[in-house]
Order: sequence, then C-alpha cells, then structure tokens
Amino acid sequence: MNLKTTLSYILVGIIALGSISCQTTAKKTEVKSTSLAQTFEGKFLIGTALNTAQVLGEDTSSLKVVGTHFNSIVAENCMKSEVLQPQQGLFDFKQADGLIKQGEQTNSFVVGHTLVWHSQAPAWIFVDKAGNEVSRDTLIERMRTHIATVVGRYKGKVHGWDVVNEALNEDGTLRESKWYNIIGPDFIELAFKFAHEADPEAELYYNDYNMYKPEKREGAIKLVKSLKEKGIKVDGIGMQAHYGLDMEVTSDIEASIKAFAAAGVHVMITELDVSVLPFPAEELTAEVSQSYENKPEFNPYVTAVPDSIQQALANHYVDLFKVYLRNHDKISRITFWGVNDSQTWRNYWPISGRTDYPLLFDRNNQTKPAYDALIELSKN
Repeated sequence: MNLKTTLSYILVGIIALGSISCQTTAKKTEVKSTSLAQTFEGKFLIGTALNTAQVLGEDTSSLKVVGTHFNSIVAENCMKSEVLQPQQGLFDFKQADGLIKQGEQTNSFVVGHTLVWHSQAPAWIFVDKAGNEVSRDTLIERMRTHIATVVGRYKGKVHGWDVVNEALNEDGTLRESKWYNIIGPDFIELAFKFAHEADPEAELYYNDYNMYKPEKREGAIKLVKSLKEKGIKVDGIGMQAHYGLDMEVTSDIEASIKAFAAAGVHVMITELDVSVLPFPAEELTAEVSQSYENKPEFNPYVTAVPDSIQQALANHYVDLFKVYLRNHDKISRITFWGVNDSQTWRNYWPISGRTDYPLLFDRNNQTKPAYDALIELSKN
C-alpha cells in the first residue's frame, strides 16, 4: 500500500469517526432538548412562572426554554394587585400585557395570578384618605372594580384565574385577613362572582399551600362545596407545591388530589419547586410573612450543589411525578414556580441571599439531573 493510499484510508477513518461523533452528539442534544410539554402531552399541561425580565421579553435565553418546554405560563408577580393598581384608579398593565404577548407568541394556556390575596395588596385598598379602615360596602366596590377592570381587559386572553389565594389557616378555617375582617367570609363568594361576570368563559380557581394536610384539605373542600351549592362557578383547586428534600408527603398529596377531584373540581399542581436547603423552622410552609437571619448552616451550597444533592432532587421529583401520573385524569396542569434556579423565590425566602437549586433548569438554563429523571420516568 503506497503512501497516497494509506493517507486516503486514514482520511476516510477520520471522517467516519467524526460522523459517529457528530451522530452521538446530536443524539444527546436531542434527548436534552426533549420538550417537557410534549413529554407529558395528553396527561397534563406543563407550566412555568415568568418574572419581570421574561414578561418584558428581555431574558431571551429563558424565553427559549419557555418556548421549548412549557405550554402554560403564569405571572410570578406582575398580576398581583399591588403591581396592577398601585394607586386607586391608576392601573399599570405594562408587565401584564407582556405576559399576554408571551402567551400569544408561544400559544400557551395563560393563567392570571392573583385577583384577591391578603399579601401584596396595595395599602390604599383597605383604608380611606384619612387612613381609617373602609366600610364593607366600600371594599366590596373596590374589589368589584379591580376584578372587572383586570379580568375584563384580558377576557379571552387569560384562560384561567387564581381568583382567591391563601384564604385558609392550617386548620382549614378562614384566615382573618383584611378582606375577611372588613367584608366577612362572603368575600370569597363575591370575588368568584365578580370574576365570572367579567369573563364567563374563563376558568376560576382557589389556590393555597400545604393542601396535602388533612385539616386544610377538608377546609378547602368545605369552601368549594359551599360555593357550588350557591351556584358560584369554581372550576379548580390549585395545590401549591413548595416542598423540601426532607418532606415525605406523597401519600398525603395523593389523598388530597383524589379528595378534591371527588368534590367536583379540577386539580392543578401550582408553584412547584423543591428546595435543597435546610428550612430554618420546624415545619416547612409557604407563608410569605416568614423571615429569618441568614446563617452559613442555612446556606451550604453557595458556589455549587453536590452531585448527591442533585440526585436526591431528581429522586424527589420522580416520586412526585409518579403520584401525578397515577392521577393524571384528575390533574389538568402542573406549573413550576420559575424557569430556572437564578430566578426562584427560594433564593430570598424565607432567608434573603441564599443560593437554592429547586427547579429543573440551572442558572445557565441547562437541564439538570431532575429533568433527565422525569424524561426517563415518562418512558417507563
């Protein structure tokens, strides 16, 4: 074999190896880019919450992830009343309009969050010009105006609304919020009524955390049944899913999913994230008023998270999705509370300045082992 022939064989070999290498890489890329929404199509929608930079179209990298992996979106903050109506009668729809635009561009199921909540409500809504608490009738009218304006603006564009958020105590009784104290327990009924009047076609939800707890579960079922008995439209219950690695509550979660479905409403898994950090209190909750001092023992993974923790997170998500898949006929949507780890509220709640890793995409919008585990679970 002469030198020319030898070089030809070598060149062919290099090309062949390159071809194999490229095929392998392409295959890996294809697996990594497998859409979550497509993976669970026919089971439930897969949603995510968008922050300010995303609804305004500024975070283009994250929006590529949204367009690929999610078919439902919700605003993390920009549809809360303190943002939409910071002063009485002065509405700011810039960010909320951005959410609608993102939904139209990606053909997503858009959820509005939230119309009535005791937290992140503008201070003016509960008081008069002298700073005194307003009357029941005044607050009802302010609620009606806010809901009619917001829901009316997005009629046919927002497909479902979290009408009332976190109105229950842990024992299932009604929280004595400003809404409750001024209007009375029928503030919930009125909120759902006003929302339905503004958009009869939109789905209407009650949303709350720790809904896996039996007492809170029963309180929510009692609330839903009461509304339905009065002819009030309520389509679903949102089970907020702010969990931690050490929480073993899948059996309770499944019991609640079945109980809510039996009460005649859809179930949504909302605000899903799994913190990998130790919680500073004995019982993990999602009560936004909680705040603790930042100490090293509560922020152990400042620069990186160990592989063992990544695997534990993956296992936790698999355990949750096994429950969800068993009950997919009862669940219409699963929404993650954030696109990637950089934007998660877990970085600053209940301790500001921490570094958490609770989602499926890292701070560079790259998939994590938890993502891979869910894709693998779907195949089996």
